[in-house]
Amino acid sequence: MFIPALLVLSAAFLLRSLLAARLDRWNIAAPVLMVVCGAAAALTVAPDKLVEVFNTEIAQHVAELILAMLLFVDATEVRGGRLWGRSPGLVARVLLIAMPLSIALAVLLGAVLLPDLSWPLLLLIACIVIPSDFAAAERVVRDRNLPAPVRGVLNIESGYNDGLVSPVFLFALILARTDNQQNTAEDALATALPFAIKAIVVGAAVGALIGLLLFLAARAGWTSAQGRRVAVLTTPLLAYAATVAVGGNGFVASFVCGIAFRYVFRGSAASYIRKVPERARDILTDPTAELQLLEEVTGLLTMGMWFVVGAISVLVIQFGLSWQVVVFCLAALTVLRIGPVVLSLLRTDLSGRDRFLIGALGPRGTTSIVFGLLALNGLATGDEDIVLTITVVCVLGSVVLHGIGSAPLANRLGRRRQP
Repeated sequence: MFIPALLVLSAAFLLRSLLAARLDRWNIAAPVLMVVCGAAAALTVAPDKLVEVFNTEIAQHVAELILAMLLFVDATEVRGGRLWGRSPGLVARVLLIAMPLSIALAVLLGAVLLPDLSWPLLLLIACIVIPSDFAAAERVVRDRNLPAPVRGVLNIESGYNDGLVSPVFLFALILARTDNQQNTAEDALATALPFAIKAIVVGAAVGALIGLLLFLAARAGWTSAQGRRVAVLTTPLLAYAATVAVGGNGFVASFVCGIAFRYVFRGSAASYIRKVPERARDILTDPTAELQLLEEVTGLLTMGMWFVVGAISVLVIQFGLSWQVVVFCLAALTVLRIGPVVLSLLRTDLSGRDRFLIGALGPRGTTSIVFGLLALNGLATGDEDIVLTITVVCVLGSVVLHGIGSAPLANRLGRRRQP
């Protein structure tokens, strides 16, 4: 199985790379191609073999490392010079009002449509299907037809929501494990809180320390541009490993590490460039260039995750879909996001059309995939089937709705004015 899958995956990577510009003009995002190739590869493999591959400790650890790097990249990609961008009030409303409301509504709708599931499992599912990620429609946040505030909110929200949801996901996963039925919500919370606290401390320390060391080494001329890029690539892995080693949440640590690294390294570099522009120009020309290798590796891994989704989709189709799952996923992709976002942005300077755009342009992506794989390996037999099904249906639905439909929607509703 490995060699045929590797052959198809490598060919898909190459095809996407050779036709990237053409596919973008045809509005065919990378996830669409990778899902199709993954499904094609899976058709040649027996279903039980696929389950054995994805439901393993190795697959779980690979998914964990991918998410750790994604969270770090998300935390370092915020534009506008501030952690909350140029519109902190709007971002806070979407993250702290709309997202919790969407999660709560997803739990309630799940209780109606899927009454056999426990509330911890419903909360776990909500944490999988609600966070947005522009892997399926990355061109949207760069679309100049969209007003600048809309692009800014979407960019920062997609970067921060997975980091904020991670502790809740961990809490729900601990509580949903049937081999720990004696655990109450207080027990699970008592387990998750120390994880989060350790993660914040270790992540901030690692990010700040490496950011400072990297700046000092660059200023002294001890490192090269390639060396700096490799150092940045290893930073989230170090933060994740160090945090897990002391019993913390590696995901939260990677996210906090990215924030601390960005603040220390970019802040120090910018200050130095202002003070000594002639000398600094040869050493730290562009602080964002240090992230290039990490972003490229993460992008490649993200494409691989969409290949996995395509492969798993074959399993889901063979197992069969219920109308309740389809309705739940469709609601999660539409009204459960649009409604809370529009409501949270009332009485702001945004027009009704802009509020709707922010709500409608919320694709699901790698975060949902990785959370789904972690749940697949972390839950007891029986529960993981419904979680896997909902995860795949949700992200595949997002590929269709957002990967193909986001650009036309942005062009139609955002065309009226340029930022």
